[in-house]
Amino acid sequence: MAAEGDFLLRYRAVSNKLKRRFLRKPNVAEASEQFGQLAKELRQEECLQYAGFCNLAVARCEQTLFNAPGEALALTDAARLFLQAEKETQKLQCPGFEEHLQAATNCYSFAIKVYIELNQPVMAASLCLELGNALKLSDSSSDVSLRPAAVSSAFLVHLAGDYDGALAVFTEMQLLAQEKGLQVPGTCTPVGAFLDVIARCEVSRVLLLMLFQPPPQKLLLEHAHTLEKYDWESFDSHNQVNYLPENIFLLLQSVVMACQEKDLESLKVLQVELWPLLTPEQNHLLHLVLQEVLTPSGRGV
Repeated sequence: MAAEGDFLLRYRAVSNKLKRRFLRKPNVAEASEQFGQLAKELRQEECLQYAGFCNLAVARCEQTLFNAPGEALALTDAARLFLQAEKETQKLQCPGFEEHLQAATNCYSFAIKVYIELNQPVMAASLCLELGNALKLSDSSSDVSLRPAAVSSAFLVHLAGDYDGALAVFTEMQLLAQEKGLQVPGTCTPVGAFLDVIARCEVSRVLLLMLFQPPPQKLLLEHAHTLEKYDWESFDSHNQVNYLPENIFLLLQSVVMACQEKDLESLKVLQVELWPLLTPEQNHLLHLVLQEVLTPSGRGV
């Protein structure tokens, strides 16, 4: 069994096998297997962070072997191990800098990217939600800096074409940021990275809902509440979405009205005005909204 004390010795011994030697190629497959075995032993001994490092080494080996599914699996295993290590640290109330939580977030993000490249958006979306839930349950005080990584992953998911999954991820992340976000004292206005996360999610959710155009009877309650805020007759609606600049809010409100009226020409004008204000991913969604108004395809949520 691997002991914590000799972890570095065994890790370095396997790593040395990956060094290139004259007229001799390293046996990457063998090293991957040995890193995996070491990870299993360390996990059994509850040396979770060390097991996580070994799974990261497995992921690098699988990347070298062009085995993307193996790489994604190893990254996911590493993320979960680092997450367990963080939970143990918090349970024991040990002082720290939440380095295990940061490592877990990075591993999740890399695994999501690999699944996107594999054209497996459902797997990517599930990992986005897994990361979001982990952050929601965490007692972390600094996870404000980690949320944008999960949101960026959600953008990757919707670019891969899984718009249902993207809508679910954006909704979940926005609720998380609203529930745990820092606010201006005495107000409901979010601050810092939480403000950025909520704003990005809100814009993308509105555009996705305009892309789907679900009938009222199929509209989920949280989505209905979102669209109510953009009702043209609600003149004080911006007070409910003070996390968006007023110009973006008014333009989005006009987009909602133009979509409801199937007014393609107005949408084209709004697209020009919104283009410099949105991210590339959001502009891509707005382009799809215009196409949907031009040639409805009967999407639904």
